[in-house]
Amino acid sequence: MLRKAYVPGAAALLAALLLGGCTGGSSGDGRTDNANPGGAGTATAAAQPGKYRTLPEACGAVRHDTLDSLLPGIKQITDVDQRTKAYEGEATLTYDTDRKVGCRWKVESTDATDHLHVDFERVVSYDNAVSDDSQAEAVFATKQAAADLPAPTATSPSAGSSTDGSGKPGNPGGPGAGTATPSPSSSAASSDSPGSSATPSGSSSPSTDPADIQPRTLDDLGDEAFIDDTLGTSGSTAQQRTVTVAFRTSNVIVTIEYEEQPAMVGVVPDSKEMQDKARKLAAQLADSLGG
Repeated sequence: MLRKAYVPGAAALLAALLLGGCTGGSSGDGRTDNANPGGAGTATAAAQPGKYRTLPEACGAVRHDTLDSLLPGIKQITDVDQRTKAYEGEATLTYDTDRKVGCRWKVESTDATDHLHVDFERVVSYDNAVSDDSQAEAVFATKQAAADLPAPTATSPSAGSSTDGSGKPGNPGGPGAGTATPSPSSSAASSDSPGSSATPSGSSSPSTDPADIQPRTLDDLGDEAFIDDTLGTSGSTAQQRTVTVAFRTSNVIVTIEYEEQPAMVGVVPDSKEMQDKARKLAAQLADSLGG
């Protein structure tokens, strides 16, 4: 009788030990039970990396003929070594040439001093749920917001109508004169706007639609782009114009800053001419990136 009573008890104990051992092994190796494929241990596909893994050499990214156009003083340099150095530019400080590179040029001519700065930034996301492109898009949105572009002009003034220099129809002598309220976000009516550059220098032609030269987004450059244009002073009555073109292609953001300060007081750099030159360079850089 004792032997018959012992055998079932031993079997029960052995079964309990085996069950406990299996349970302990499952939790001890850190693996998730296949019976719960939707559990926390299921691998999540990482977001796609960006198109670009490296950046170009910034000082070599701009062609000599383009520099001749943007910096006309280069061709006025008679010393060969100095002219060669002017073409080379000066690389901006960087700690990782695969993430951020840039180059600056400064050239004086008989008419003006011109500055050019080109910057390349490769954006990388460190969040597996966010792609490099999405991260770059967010960075670019912040950059564009900081530029504080004015609201786009809905329609161009009709033929024969007068404008106030900001691209808005104006009628100083008509009904309601003096009652118009400018848009809070628009800087076009201020002295630093592209549309206010009508001076003896032969700046923006009266036939140019102010909407074509105001700061704005661009739809023909990279994945997204914008152009900014400001006019200010540099501690004197000479006015310096700065045109900025920024664009994104995949996970790379390119920024061009083009500045010109005339040598003569009262001369204002031409807005359309500077914008055209900066946009041409931007198109070349976008092509070189394949974007």
